[in-house]
Amino acid sequence: MTTTYSSARLRPRDVLAVGGVGLRTRPMRVFLSALGIAIGIAAMTAVAGISSSSRADLDAWLAALGTNLLTVAPGNSLSGGEATLPADAPAMVARIGPVDKVAATGTLKNVKVYRNDRIPAAESGGMSVQAANPKLPETVGARLADGVWFNAATERYPVVVLGTSAADRLGVGKAGPDIQVYIGNTWFTVIGILDPVPLAPELDAAALVGWTAAGTYLGFDGHPTTVYTRSADASVQDVRGVLARTVNPQNPNEVKVSRPSDALAARQATDKAFTGLLLGLGAVALLVGGVGVANTMVITVLERRGEIGLRRSLGATRGHIRTQFLVESLMLSALGGIAGVTLGMAVTIVYASSQGWAAVIPAWATVGGLGATLVIGAIAGLYPAVRASRLPPTEALTAAP
Repeated sequence: MTTTYSSARLRPRDVLAVGGVGLRTRPMRVFLSALGIAIGIAAMTAVAGISSSSRADLDAWLAALGTNLLTVAPGNSLSGGEATLPADAPAMVARIGPVDKVAATGTLKNVKVYRNDRIPAAESGGMSVQAANPKLPETVGARLADGVWFNAATERYPVVVLGTSAADRLGVGKAGPDIQVYIGNTWFTVIGILDPVPLAPELDAAALVGWTAAGTYLGFDGHPTTVYTRSADASVQDVRGVLARTVNPQNPNEVKVSRPSDALAARQATDKAFTGLLLGLGAVALLVGGVGVANTMVITVLERRGEIGLRRSLGATRGHIRTQFLVESLMLSALGGIAGVTLGMAVTIVYASSQGWAAVIPAWATVGGLGATLVIGAIAGLYPAVRASRLPPTEALTAAP
């Protein structure tokens, strides 16, 4: 290879050629140095990609479930005890103009569900028994894994729909006329099993019976413990503002109104904070990689003093030497950056696929990752490059091994 030096400039082709000499002659050292950069960039790219994929999946999930569901529950009375919602609360909520759907559940506090009548009363498995309206599934977005939901006719009879967790705890794998569970000294036929209900997770561990049947067979007093309501998206905040006073005009302070999708949004915010922490750890790994590059370049300068002296003797200026070693450092970091981004993207795609998500890799993660490697390379190579350029030709030649 013949390199032409000029007092004015070094051609770009020659810059790349001389910058790549050290990389080609020391492949193992290059690999180990670039590996530190690659690990840091891969970690940052993968964390950004996985968290973005997770958030995109959650956003799509929320869009499918809807964010217009509001729940009404009893709060505390002035005496400190638990308040009670009026029996006509669902009917009162239905009168609010923008409200589209209303359904309610009522918890039967002293009633438990068992697989059969021989299980000790204390072994209730943490499951609840709740009276439910026929319109509950369409209001909360629940779907049936098996069987059917009760309608206006069947909700009068001793039939039950089990939440997904309740069915697992009871050992009930399917619905059918020959599948029964024991509730409040009465056998109830399992006609359905729900899928998990993201916006109403309290239903997952519940045995749901018809509103009328709960009064007939289980002594239900007709007071709801939770009222679910869907309203027009643009009117959610307005409906939220009047729900408490509509449900209990005399004591609106004894009514709690919540928006289940807010909890999922809070989880998303928590995920963002956790992602920030992981990105910080990736940045630390990138910094360590940069230190490795700097160390490699310092050693390279010491080992190649003879080469530096020879180039200076042939007419290379200090600027040429600085450029040579700075470009070498940039190329070394760029190799690690490209490998890191590629590895991070691969990890994101594999993990997202395993979770059933669409892989989302933000552009800032890839572009920023490569940009960060160049910055690290420039900083790491600056001191060695300046040091190399300051070596006098005669000293460099005499110090060469």
